[in-house]
Amino acid sequence: MIRRILLASAGAMALAGPAFAADLAPPPAYVPPPPMWTGFYVGVNAGYDWAASTGVNTTTFNVFSLAGLNGAIGSETSALATGAGSLKPAGFIGGGQIGYNYQFANSFVVGLEADIDGIAGAHSHAGLAQAGTVPGAAVTIGADGALAWTKSVDYLGTVRGRFGFLVIPTLLVYGTGGLAYGEINASTGVTESLGFVDTPGTFGTFGSTTTTRVGWTAGGGLEWMFWPNWSFKVEYLYYDLGNVTYHTAPLLLTATDIVGTLVADASRTTTRFNGSVVRAGINYHFNWFEPAPVVAKY
Repeated sequence: MIRRILLASAGAMALAGPAFAADLAPPPAYVPPPPMWTGFYVGVNAGYDWAASTGVNTTTFNVFSLAGLNGAIGSETSALATGAGSLKPAGFIGGGQIGYNYQFANSFVVGLEADIDGIAGAHSHAGLAQAGTVPGAAVTIGADGALAWTKSVDYLGTVRGRFGFLVIPTLLVYGTGGLAYGEINASTGVTESLGFVDTPGTFGTFGSTTTTRVGWTAGGGLEWMFWPNWSFKVEYLYYDLGNVTYHTAPLLLTATDIVGTLVADASRTTTRFNGSVVRAGINYHFNWFEPAPVVAKY
């Protein structure tokens, strides 16, 4: 009888042991999923923009010069209105962006981003002063000329593809490229004077252009998901909006007596709008496709 009681007690304890151990086991630990990059995002950015090509060139041709004058005044006025300068527009750039990412194969992200930024202070001025004499004149006729240029990009926008690799789940390294567009401004002014009896003290001309240009852009950057739904990025972009050519009004030299127009010149100016942007930004990710939490099992 006692032997049966001991066997029954031992069996009960054997069955109760696993259940008691299960009661003492810690609950399953919650392991948050890695950030999911798939989804829409919006953000703001700020940085610095500077021009890559700084040259500006004005060429002037003599189209009319009254015959019989004392010397080749037409050739001298066109020479004084021909020259090159260097402009270096640079300044603060800031604006916003919107985009969409798609994460695939765990570590790759592809997406599309559009942004538009205003550029403040990126206006550059340059001037060139020249002096000469009218060739072929019986007496020395002095001549002076001055060229003045301005150049700026008022805003810059891009629509770019992005392709990146997740070095770790929270750090994206990416390359980017696509379309760039922006509003550009440029102007040229010419002022001249001749030491000739029947010419006015000074004469000149002016021309400008303001237009929206379309080109291309390419670059790369880093983006760090530092908090759920929030990321910080730094990037570099090179953009090229192409060459711009514009004309000034005709440069006319008119005598102060009854002779009338002595000289007529035509000018054109060419410059290129391209540059670099370094900027930082913050994005908010909507994460509408965020995966379910992962629960670790023991």
